[in-house]
Amino acid sequence: MLSLGGGGAKSSKPSFVSYITPEEIKSEKEPPKKERHPNLLPGEVVFCSADPILKHTQDDVSQRGIFGTLLCTNFRVSFVSDETPLEETAQHFKNKLYGENDIPLMCVDHIYGVYDEKRKMITGGMLKNKYPSKMIIHCKDLRVFQFCLTFTKEEDARKIFHGIAHHCLEPKSLKCVFAFSYAVSRSPEMQRSQRTVMFDSKEDWAQEMKRTKGNCRIVTENEGFKLSTRLPKYFIIPSSVTDEDLFKFQGKGLPIWCWSHHSGCALFKASTLPVPQEDGVIQRYMERMLDAAAQTHLYSLKIEDLSETLPTVQDIQQSYAKFKQFFLIDNSTDFWVSDVKWFSSVENTGWMDIIRKCLQKAVEVVECLEKENTNILIMEEEGTDLCCVISSLVQIMLDPHYRTLTGFQGLVQKEWVAGCHAFLDRCNHLCQKDKECQSPSPIFLLFLECVWQLVQQHSPAFQFSETYLTVLSDSVHVPVFSTFLFNSAYQRESTLKAESQHPQRGPLNCPAVWDWSVQFDCKAQELFLNPLYADKLKQDKVLRKVPRPKHQRQLSLPSSAFKTPPKKGFFKDETESLKKMLRVKRISRWMASPDSPAANTREFYEAWQRRPLDHHGLLLPWLDGPAVRLWMQRYLRWIPEVQILGGGPVAVTNKMAELLVQVQELRKKLDLKGCLQPEAERVQLQPRPLALARNSLRLSSAFPFASSRNWTFKPVIPTSLLQSLMLTDKLASQEDETTEVISLV
Repeated sequence: MLSLGGGGAKSSKPSFVSYITPEEIKSEKEPPKKERHPNLLPGEVVFCSADPILKHTQDDVSQRGIFGTLLCTNFRVSFVSDETPLEETAQHFKNKLYGENDIPLMCVDHIYGVYDEKRKMITGGMLKNKYPSKMIIHCKDLRVFQFCLTFTKEEDARKIFHGIAHHCLEPKSLKCVFAFSYAVSRSPEMQRSQRTVMFDSKEDWAQEMKRTKGNCRIVTENEGFKLSTRLPKYFIIPSSVTDEDLFKFQGKGLPIWCWSHHSGCALFKASTLPVPQEDGVIQRYMERMLDAAAQTHLYSLKIEDLSETLPTVQDIQQSYAKFKQFFLIDNSTDFWVSDVKWFSSVENTGWMDIIRKCLQKAVEVVECLEKENTNILIMEEEGTDLCCVISSLVQIMLDPHYRTLTGFQGLVQKEWVAGCHAFLDRCNHLCQKDKECQSPSPIFLLFLECVWQLVQQHSPAFQFSETYLTVLSDSVHVPVFSTFLFNSAYQRESTLKAESQHPQRGPLNCPAVWDWSVQFDCKAQELFLNPLYADKLKQDKVLRKVPRPKHQRQLSLPSSAFKTPPKKGFFKDETESLKKMLRVKRISRWMASPDSPAANTREFYEAWQRRPLDHHGLLLPWLDGPAVRLWMQRYLRWIPEVQILGGGPVAVTNKMAELLVQVQELRKKLDLKGCLQPEAERVQLQPRPLALARNSLRLSSAFPFASSRNWTFKPVIPTSLLQSLMLTDKLASQEDETTEVISLV
C-alpha cells in the first residue's frame, strides 16, 4: 500500500516464498485426470503406465517440456501428451503402427538414468536400485527421448521405470515377441497380394534362373531341412555337384548360386570349411566343389575369401557403435560442442571407410564377371554376412531389374531372408548375451548404406527413393513383420508351425515387411518412388530390330579375356594339363600383390567412365574423395539444428514433382490431338511423390520425418560466434523462428 500522509512510509514488499512447483499446485486443485492411452494394435496389452510424466524437449537445457502419460505395452513405449488430442494432429506421413512419441521395444538401444545429475547406463543389475529422476532412451533409429519422473508418485515412477527397463533390456524368448500376438489377432483380409518374389518355393527359384539364363540345378533335398538347418529350403548349385557330396559336411563349402551373367559366367557364395593339412577327405571335397563351380562356364573360377580382405563382423559393430554416438544428441549444447571437430570425428570412426571398402570389393567382383567373363566364388565363415552384402551389391550394379522397387525387395528376399542371414542375432532383437548367439552387428544396415551411395550418385537408375531405404532401415526394428525376425528359414518355419499349433492360438498371419499398407497409406507410399526414374524405352524392340546376342540383357563392356567355345563339350576333349593350367589361373587373381587388383580395377573403372552412361546397364560407384557421403536423411533427421527450412533434397524433389505434373498435363493435351505414340510404347513416369506436401507451409530438409513442433534455430554456441551470427539479416532470422514445420511423422 501507498501512504496517504506525509509520514514518508515506504511501500510494503511481498515476503511469501513458495516451495512447491506450479505443477504441484495444479495437481492439488484439479481432480485427477483419467489416463489416456494410444490406439492399441490387435494383440497389444498395456503392462504399466504413469502420469504425470514430463517429456523434455531437445532444444536446449532449459528443462522445458510437455506433460502426459507414459505407458509400456508388449509392443512399444508410448507417451501420450495431455496438451494436444490425438485427433487434432495432422500427420501426412503417419505410420499406422506407431507415432512420433512411440518407441517399439525392439527399437530401444540403450537406457540411461540420471542420478544426482550424473548419467548412468541402465543394465539388468541396476533394476533393483532406486529409480532415477530422469530416464533417457536412445533408439536404434537414432531418436532420443527424455522423461522426467520427479512429478510422478514414487510407486508409479518405480513401476514404469522397472517395466520399461525390463521389457526393453532383459533377455527374452522369441515366443514373447509382439509379432506372434499381432499375427494371431490380425485379420487375414488385411493382407495384400504380394508382387514381390519371396523365394520360398521351387517355382520362384526356377523363374529366377530362367530370367538370368543360368545353367545350374535346383536342390529340393532340403525341404525338410534334413540336409542342413543353416541352408535355405530351396537353393541352386552347379549341375556337376553329386548327390553324395551334397550331404557331406552339412552343406559347408557348397557353392550356392547367386546370379548368372549374360555371358554365361556366374556368381557363387559359400561358407568356408576348415581344411586340415592331414585331412585328405576334406581337401578332395573342396577341390570337387571348386571344379564344379568352374565348370559352369569356360572352366574358369576366381575365389575371394572376404574374411581376409574386408573388416570382420566385430570390427563393423565397433565402428558403428562409435559412429552413431555423433547423432544421439541429448540437447543443443551437446551438438554444438561436438560440431568443432564433427567431420573429422565421424571419419575417424571408420564407418565411412568400411562402406568404401565394400563398394570397392563389389567393383572388383563386377570386373571379373563383366570384363573377364570368369566365375566368381566369394566365401566367409558362415557365408551369410559379408557374402550377402557383396553379392547383393554386385547384382544391383549389373542387373537393372534389382533397381526397381519389387526387384530390390526380391533381391533382399533371395540373398538375405532365404539366404539365412541371422537377423535375430545380428540385430539383437532378444537382447541375448549368450555365447551361443552370434555377436550383434549392423550388417544389413551396412548394405543399405552402400545402396544409398549408389542411389544418390545415380538417382535416375533407381525406381525407389532414399526415403524408402530410410523407412526400410527403421522397419528392421518393428516387431510385427516376419521378414527380419529369424536367423534362418528353418527357424522361421519351425517357430511359426509350433506357434500355430498352440491350443490358445489360431492360425498365424505374420505379414512381410513388403506389405507396406500395414504401415502407410497409399499417399505416403508414393514417397517411396523416385520421380527421376523412367522405365527402359519399349519402342527399341519395335523400331530398332537389331540382332542381339542370346543372353544379353544390358549394356556391357567388351570381353577380351575369354571367347565363347564354338561348340558344346569343348572342354571335355581338353587334356589334363590344360585343366591344371586353368586351375592355377583361376586362383591366381587375388593371391597376387595387393596393388595388382586395384590397378586392374582402375583400368576397368576408367573404361566404364569413357562410355555413355546407361542407367539401365552397368553402374559403378564413385569412390574417390568426398564421393562417399553421409546418409543425412537417416542420421540427421531428428536434429533440429541441422535442418534447412525450405531447402535440402526435398526442395529439389518437390520442384521435380511440379515439372512432372506439367509434363503429364502436356501429354494429355497431345493425346487429345493424337500426336503421341501408343501408351505401351512410352516411357512410364512415376506418380508425383510429393503431392501430399504441396501446401503453403515451408518444408524442412528432414522431410518427411520432421517433428511436429516449432523449431527455434538460435543455437547454444560460444558467445563470440553467436555475436558474429547475429550480424546476419534479422528479417530472415525472424522468418525461420516463426515458421512452423508441418507434422509428418
